[in-house]
Amino acid sequence: MQVLFAAAELAPWIQVGGLGDVVGSLPAALRAEGIDARVCIPAHAHVLDAAPDPTLVGRFEIPHASGALPAEVHLTRLGEVPVYMIGGPPIPPNGLVYTGRMDEEGHRFAFFSLAVIELARRLRPFVDVLHAHDWHASLAVWALARRRRGDPALRDVTSVLTVHNLPYAGFGTEGALDGFSIGASDDERLPPHLRRVPLALGLVAADAITTVSPGYAREILGGEHGHGFETLLRARHEDLTGILNGLDVERWDPAHDTALEMPYSATDPSGRARCRTALARELGLPTELPIVGVISRLVAQKGIDVAVGALRRLGEGFAAVFLGEGEPHLEYETRALAKDLPGRVHARIGFDAALARRIYAGADMLLLPSRYEPCGMTQMIAMRYGCLPIACETGGLADTVADLDLDASPTGLLFPEPTAAGAAFALRRAFAARARGAIWEGMVENAMARDFSWRASARAYVAKYEEARRRTDPEARR
Repeated sequence: MQVLFAAAELAPWIQVGGLGDVVGSLPAALRAEGIDARVCIPAHAHVLDAAPDPTLVGRFEIPHASGALPAEVHLTRLGEVPVYMIGGPPIPPNGLVYTGRMDEEGHRFAFFSLAVIELARRLRPFVDVLHAHDWHASLAVWALARRRRGDPALRDVTSVLTVHNLPYAGFGTEGALDGFSIGASDDERLPPHLRRVPLALGLVAADAITTVSPGYAREILGGEHGHGFETLLRARHEDLTGILNGLDVERWDPAHDTALEMPYSATDPSGRARCRTALARELGLPTELPIVGVISRLVAQKGIDVAVGALRRLGEGFAAVFLGEGEPHLEYETRALAKDLPGRVHARIGFDAALARRIYAGADMLLLPSRYEPCGMTQMIAMRYGCLPIACETGGLADTVADLDLDASPTGLLFPEPTAAGAAFALRRAFAARARGAIWEGMVENAMARDFSWRASARAYVAKYEEARRRTDPEARR
């Protein structure tokens, strides 16, 4: 089976968030399962420079009201995964993945999506599955549905659309689609204001829809997290599956992490005590208190105000470190907490990848009070490093963290709502468990033993591809 990925990001070459991690890891895991997985990404200038031996393999034109837009396709490899890099006038030479100017982004990703379909027409052997990610590639799914009837090269292609974060739907790009003759949906399950939004068009047209965790798949069927798409998604619930993201366990491995004071592993965790002492010394924190870590974008979605409020409620009996950047008022709140609790709270505004690794290795627990979390990766990294997550029970956090009181093999603690009171209560439970050494040590052992590799996720996607192909009938497209 040949699967063609289409996405805006691909770690490590082009990445802003978790989307890049998924597209950088899942295709390789699929190839290990016997799937011929390939990837299409925009050919930003720095990507062409970073890619090994890029070879020009195709030129064609994409129709536009202003005149035909030339597209070039270069082929390279990321490990064993073939990568097609699509370039042309709408792909900016400045290398910015996203500009924040939605008319520009709409023009760019409409061009990219239509070029993906033209590339799919030309690939041999034929593509079996087009796997598009988020709104940036949703128009490829829409274009495929409109063009595959009667086109022998596309007729047998099944489409799968993965939603990584539903609110990021491509709002504000609608005007840029006119030049490409991309029409609106007439699907009455969508509110009128969504019928020209790229992600909405993909959700209408996809043969199968996935999200990045089972919990998030359930949550987006409701009004609080459905963002106007819930009626359509409820109607298509049989086509919707939540598949938990995996983790690059070679990249995140405390046994071979050069940023750490001392390596350690699940079978020999003794080095973690040295890492904890080194972190406390580096940040000026007391070693006798539980150390709480917060590694996050400082934005409302991540519940940073909840974290600050919870720690203020506790008052004493803990040390904490914040690492991240984001909304100015939340940066101010974290700095203010550190100022009010000197020697016990350290706030590092900005991002330091090496310090993040040292926090995973040295903090006792990681606080994750997210208001919603489609999947989340930091809790998986934390568990791999023996840092126990204290998390709000939402989305992928609920799917990955086993609570002390609810699971026979606990790996952390959950609290039901993103409130300061709820987070503070969970932290008190965590401090009490840590004080009972054997219980905490058992939880750390459970956490470090968890298998978050991409193998299980890849097998679930293979099953989804096979199911989607069985349920679609190419004969109806002739």
